[in-house]
Amino acid sequence: MTDKISGWAISWNKPAIIAGLFEERFAPASFDRHLAQNPDVAALWAHDSSRPLGRVSNGTLKLRSTNAGLYYELQPNPDAPLGQEALATVGNGTVNEVSVSFTPVVEQWDDSGDIPKRLITEAKLFEISLVLWGAYGKDTSAQISRAVGNNTAARRRIEAKMLARRIPLV
Repeated sequence: MTDKISGWAISWNKPAIIAGLFEERFAPASFDRHLAQNPDVAALWAHDSSRPLGRVSNGTLKLRSTNAGLYYELQPNPDAPLGQEALATVGNGTVNEVSVSFTPVVEQWDDSGDIPKRLITEAKLFEISLVLWGAYGKDTSAQISRAVGNNTAARRRIEAKMLARRIPLV
């Protein structure tokens, strides 16, 4: 049995106030075009490139765009001190949010209100990070999930459908 960290890196259409300057939201599927090109997205500890936890190219990070947002599964190395730290602090709930590093490709601005609003409709994703406090707060998540043998395929399909509908797993 291997522990994984999983959750939502971004929830579509959920606003965040960025540096008190503007409101930002991601449109559904805003990373799809870039992810289809098979980029080597990394998972880091607090945006620190010297503290990698996983990456798409070696199979330790999986990303999936759903109707609700960008879902991820991260399998940090449980034998490495950083992997142990990530699993422990996410496992006990100390770290439970995610942040992303991206470049917008297509964005729409609305300056008609009190604060400018940016809607990102297409973006390049470089990394996701486990963080204590992310810009999108509780609209992101990190929790421990346990991978088990192949005899649980039906349960995994049901859980995936529950996650797509944002129904909490028990």
